[in-house]
Amino acid sequence: MEKVQGEMEIERWERSEEISDAEKKVIQETWSRVYANCEDVGVSILIRFFVNFPSAKQYFSQFKHMEDPLEMERSLQLRKHARRVMGAINTVVENINDSEKVSSVLALVGKAHALKHKVEPIYFKKLTGVMLEVIAEEYANDFTPEAHGAWTKMKTLIYTHMTAAYKEDPLGASGGSSAEGTEVLPNT
Repeated sequence: MEKVQGEMEIERWERSEEISDAEKKVIQETWSRVYANCEDVGVSILIRFFVNFPSAKQYFSQFKHMEDPLEMERSLQLRKHARRVMGAINTVVENINDSEKVSSVLALVGKAHALKHKVEPIYFKKLTGVMLEVIAEEYANDFTPEAHGAWTKMKTLIYTHMTAAYKEDPLGASGGSSAEGTEVLPNT
């Protein structure tokens, strides 16, 4: 039986390709420039995400009623979340040569979003796509075809690791009864 386009894309998204050493270096080099403007880039990513996918705001009580991108840009809560998102990605990029650390970080974030926040996994695919768009636009000179290929693999890696929590505990991720001790982020 022949697969339809949508099924092939889903399968491709759920299969993380190996990132070569050269691609890891490209990711780290481009990210160092992006992370120098961490908050502003993170805010741009979240604003575009919420403008393009307004249903995603349902998970954020602090800014779910905001419609105006300028209001979102000024929101301290949105800026704080942007820093957290960028910080998590930075941890992944800094540890890209340590697959266990990358898996661990993304598993923690994925479990928190699956179990505590009950975020539908499709939003990770949408967010990583928006992240790639914004970085490619704002850092066009650095975003060569080689960088685009490397970051495409990186967004797939992020998505597959983040959504693994949904496969491990489908009852908890789909809103089943919440077991005690589902808080997965360490107290720091």
